[in-house]
This record gives sequence, C-alpha cells and structure tokens, in this order.
Amino acid sequence: MVATDINKRAEELRRRINHHNYLYYVMDQPEISDAEYDRLFTELKRLEDEHPGLMTPDSPTRRVGAEPLAAFVQVRHPQPMFSLANARNEQELEDWRRRIGKLLGDAGFDPAQTAYVTEPKIDGLAISLVYEEGRLARGATRGNGEIGEDVTANLRTIRSIPLALRLKRGEAPPAVVEVRGEVYLPLAAFAKLNERRAAAGKSTFANPRNAAAGSVRQLDPQLAARRPLNIWCYQVGYNEGLDFASHWEALKWLKEHGLRVNPLVKRHSNFAKVVEECNAWEARRAGLDYDIDGAVVKVDSTELQRVLGIVGRDPRWAVAYKFAPSTAITHLLKINVNVGRTGALNPYAVMEPVMVGGVTISQATLHNEDDIHRKDIREGDWVVVQRAGDVIPQVVGPVVQKRTGRETPYKMPESCPSCGSRTVRPEGEVVVRCPNKSCPSQIVESIKHFVSRGAMDIDGVGEKLVESLFKLGLIKNMADLYFLKPEDLVGLELSSSLNKQGKKVPHRLQRRSVDKMFAALAASRDRPFSRVLFALGIRHVGSINARLLAGRFHDVDALMAASRDEIASVEGIGPIIAEAVREYLEEPHNLETIRRLRSAGLRFRLAGGEAAGGKLAGKTFVLTGSLESLTRSEAREKIEALGGKVSGSVGKGTDYVIAGEKPGSKLSKAQELGKEIISENEFLKLIG
Repeated sequence: MVATDINKRAEELRRRINHHNYLYYVMDQPEISDAEYDRLFTELKRLEDEHPGLMTPDSPTRRVGAEPLAAFVQVRHPQPMFSLANARNEQELEDWRRRIGKLLGDAGFDPAQTAYVTEPKIDGLAISLVYEEGRLARGATRGNGEIGEDVTANLRTIRSIPLALRLKRGEAPPAVVEVRGEVYLPLAAFAKLNERRAAAGKSTFANPRNAAAGSVRQLDPQLAARRPLNIWCYQVGYNEGLDFASHWEALKWLKEHGLRVNPLVKRHSNFAKVVEECNAWEARRAGLDYDIDGAVVKVDSTELQRVLGIVGRDPRWAVAYKFAPSTAITHLLKINVNVGRTGALNPYAVMEPVMVGGVTISQATLHNEDDIHRKDIREGDWVVVQRAGDVIPQVVGPVVQKRTGRETPYKMPESCPSCGSRTVRPEGEVVVRCPNKSCPSQIVESIKHFVSRGAMDIDGVGEKLVESLFKLGLIKNMADLYFLKPEDLVGLELSSSLNKQGKKVPHRLQRRSVDKMFAALAASRDRPFSRVLFALGIRHVGSINARLLAGRFHDVDALMAASRDEIASVEGIGPIIAEAVREYLEEPHNLETIRRLRSAGLRFRLAGGEAAGGKLAGKTFVLTGSLESLTRSEAREKIEALGGKVSGSVGKGTDYVIAGEKPGSKLSKAQELGKEIISENEFLKLIG
C-alpha cells in the first residue's frame, strides 16, 4: 500500500471509529458489534504503529492513556467557572424568582415572559474542555473557579468526550470554544470500584463524586483509563465566533457537535413548570445510574443573563435547587443479625442516628460476612452510610482515618440467635444459615413474605400483626391465617405503651381492622397460581421463576410429580433452583401447608387467563412513572398473565412504554428510539 493510500485509510478508520464512539458513548445507539469495532480499532493501531507520522492529536487510539505525570500544571480558565447560589426548598426557589423578577422589571423587561431551563445537578467533578479549531486542546478541573489543573491526558481517556467536534460537511470549526461539563462515575461502576479497593486493602471512596474526582486527578492516565468515567455537558463558555440567543440554543449546538447533553434537560415558559420539574428530578433520583444532588435552574435568554449579571462568585441568572444528601458519616455501635425465611443470617449495622436523604437512619444492611470483611468494617468504626437508590440504607465502608485502635473485627455467630441451633455455611455460599426448619424466626419471616404486597398482598396483615399472632400462638404457619375467626381477634391485645402518667395502655385490635383483614384474606383466594407459588417462599424461587414453573407445569400436582431433571429443563430454571423446589416439596410439613392452603380455597392450578399464548404474547413492555389505578406489580401481573414480558429498560426489543405521572429517563429513551408510548388508560383498553 502506497503512502497516500495508507494515509487515506487511516483517515477513514479514524472517521468511522469516532462516528461509532459517538453512537455508542453519547447517543447509546450502537450500529456495529463490539467485534467489528475492535477490528477497526486494531487496524488503525497497527497502521499508526507502523507509520508514526500518521498519528493525529484526535486519533481514538490516543485514549488509552499517556505516560504518568510528575504533577499537574495549573492553567487559567478563559472565563471564570462560577459557583451557584442554593435554594433548599420551594420557598427559597420562589424567593430567587422574585429577586430576579424585580431586577428584570427595573431594567424594563417583563418578568412574566422569562423562560427557564432545568437540568440535573450532577454530583461529580466540574471540568472545562477547550477546543481549538475543532480539536480538544486542553481539559482542566474547576479548581478555584479561575485557575484549575490541566488533566487533559486523563480526560482524553473518557470515551464520551470527543477528541474532535462533529462538524457538518463544509462547516468551519470555531477558532476556540470552551465546553463546561461534569465528569461522573456511574453508580454500578462506583460499587464495583469500592469492592476492588476493599479487597486490595485500600480505603473505599465515600461517594461517587470523590471516586470521579480521584479518577480524574490520577497522575497516571493509565489508571484513569481503567475507570468507566462519563460526562454530561451543560454549558458553552468562552468562544470565538459563536453567538447564541439562549442557553437552550447553546445546548442544542453542543448536542449537534458530538457533546453529551442530558436528554431530560427541559425548557419552560413559566415558573410553575420549573418548580414541578425540580420536584420531578428529586422523585426520579432513585432510578438514575448517576448521582445528583439537586436540579439547576437557569434563565434561558443570554440577553437577560447579561442584564442580571453576577454577584460575588454567583451568577444571578442561575440557582441550584439542592436535595437532601444521600450519604453521611456516623458511628457504628454494633453489628446484629436477623434470621430470614430461608434460614439466612443477615447482618445489619446499629448506628448512631444520622440524617441521610432527609430521613433519620439508625440501622443499615451489611449484606453478608464476606462483604463485611472485604470492606473491613468493624464494630466501633466511623462509617459512610448511603441510601441505596435513595431507599435502602447500606454501609459503604469505614472511615479508616478516624480509627482509634479500639474497633473490633466482626465474626458471625456460631449459633442461631432465634433457636440456638448451630449455624452452618454451605460450601460455595457466602451466607451463614440456621439449618433448623422449625426455627421461629424462619417461620415468622415466611409468613411475612406470604402476606407481602408482591406475594399474596393481604392488606391489613402487617409485620407487627404477624409477629403478635405468632407470639400469642394463634398462627403457627401461613395456612393458619385462613382458619382464624373474627371473634378470636376483636379486642385482642397486641402491645402496650406507657402514657404520660406512666400507666400501661393496651393496644387492641378494633373491629374495623379485623373486618379489613378478613376482606383481604378473602380477596387473596383469587391470586393466580404463580403468585401462590411465589408466596410459598421456596428458596431461589422469585416471582419470575414462579411464573416459569406455573407456565410449564400448570398445577401443583404436576410440579410435585416432576423430577429434578424435568424441573431443571424449564428454560430459566436450572439445577440449583430445581434442587430447591424438590427439597421444599419433599418436606412433610410443607406438603401439609399446601394441603391446608388448597382446602382454604387458594389457586394451585393455572387459570385460563394465565395460559401461554395470550393476546400480549411476544410483546415487551416497559413501565415508567406512577400509575393511577394499578400498582407496578399489578400491571406486570396483567401483562405476564396475557403472555407479555416486562423489561426494566427501553431497547430495540421494546414494543410499548406505559408512561404514568412523572416518568423517568425511560420516556426520553423511548422517544429517541421511536417506541410506541401509551398511557395507563390506553394500556387498559389494549388488554380489554
């Protein structure tokens, strides 16, 4: 191949690889397989290795990381990177609107005509990207707002940052354009990174922001390249040759030129919509794969931004609507365990109460013994606590620097705290178990599972009532619930408390609560076979596996008669689940429970509406937002009963997206992919 042809081929490979990088990392719409991408990349790398003169600054092969740096060079930003004033509630947000409204009114503008843009406030590392003649020339941290650190080599390793702007045919690039963005570490990657660090005996990161900052500020770009950092771009800063009438217009320019802009950013013509969207961001926070600590509100018009100006270090035309923090540091006092329905001993942390995400937390999950040792969590430690998905509190890891030497390594108990049986840890498992099938804690937890919303959904029978009925000897297993009598329960003393005078006041079951409980028990008799099978609490049999088993064997008698191999042959089941099913069905007391539940009228046979090949057969649905007349589990149940499938994410195989109130990012993804979006009412009409 002659030199001219080699050069053309290298240019073509760079163009194609950059194009596919854009589709994969920015648009999330890959067109080629990983193998085909690797083939193109390998060919370009070979050509550049054989002909070093072909290498260009924006070559995708430059992303793998340069040589380690001795230190970061300080650089001055072309425009200061200002901080934002905070609004911590709706009243403070309204106060901000009134202040800027008065300033605009005094300047001769109509405040009522002001448009706004709302964006997520990513909890990451603010950075500045400077493109010269269309190519990435420098990337820097925010620093003190005026001077930051040159981290270009590390930022080049982030594949969602284009090394060159995407230009239309014949379009001249701006001489200089600065792009502002926030580098972050996805939550799943953050969890894996902390696991690796704990396993290596290193301190864990307190939150994704610290992890992202630590990754970008590595002196060795090779280390930064190994962490899957990402970016959302949110602003055009200093530039030469560009003139935007609005912030919204600037964001559109960023997207058109290959920069990653959050698809849920919105423009609003009135402030009521701004408040609504800020609350929507807080509601969708738990479903995101990145950490946000608020929403940013900006005046859209660049003319009005200039009129409002800057006070101190804060632009008057923007404000951060801050959410309650999702992590905190507190003192771990003790590690206790509870016994689950399958006998698993589940450790949890008892801590000094601390506010996390607007909720006071005093207990948090610790998963299992291996996880405790991998993170090196000790009784007496100061620990980082996080509300996983803003719901479940968990201990991220210890603050090693605060240790005094009095902290105690943890060891799981050798006997069950509920029944005293010697605990075991089956080979190949991380969970320590109580082997006693008659363990009181296991029985109580199995009844709680049976009545839970995802299982039999028996409203009015909560965890406290289950514990009280078991303690009083009124129920010994789940089947006993259906043989209770109202007269046995009305007036029953469940607990007591002390009044202000120190006198014991009993709490008794009222007639209305008992009637509600028995109405729910009656309604539960109509739950489909798959729900009943799931409610039994067979180890490894979740709701999906229960549906697979119900769809294959149609009734419990056929399932009882099936061999391990026959059960394992069901697609999606396998030998481990099959072994657990056979073990459950060979226990005499489990068979007696099933017999009594059948006599109580529960369904142990597939009904006609559940049969395979229903009207939704072959269709895949995605749910987003809050539904009005159905819960998520009820909608899922209806879809699957008619042969359809429910997926947790929107993809090429999605047929319908059911959008309720305050939908999340799945709606934007569906719109991008052109998927059919239907309302709850349209879904109900679809299923008749």
